[in-house]
Amino acid sequence: MNAERQIVMYGNRWCPYCNMAKRFLKRKGVSFEEINVGRSDEQRRLMEQRSGRNTVPQVFVGETHLGGYTDLKALDEAGELDDLLGLAPE
Repeated sequence: MNAERQIVMYGNRWCPYCNMAKRFLKRKGVSFEEINVGRSDEQRRLMEQRSGRNTVPQVFVGETHLGGYTDLKALDEAGELDDLLGLAPE
C-alpha cells in the first residue's frame, strides 16, 4: 500500500461503532493503523483537528477524511468506498 492510501482509524476500545468499523474494514480486506484516542489527549486533539468532529471512529485514507462507521457504510452502499480504499474493482 502506498503512503497516499494509508488508512488510519481513530477510535477507542469501548466504542461499539469503532468495533463495527474495524470489523467492516477487515472484511473489506484492507490493513489500517488504529490510533486509540482514549489513551492520548494529543491524538484526540489531532483527530478533532483533522476531522472537525469529536466522536469516534474517524477514518482517513491518506489526508482524505471518510468519516465514521455510518459514513463508511453509506459510501459502500453508494459504490464509492472500494475506490477510496484503493481496492481493485471486482
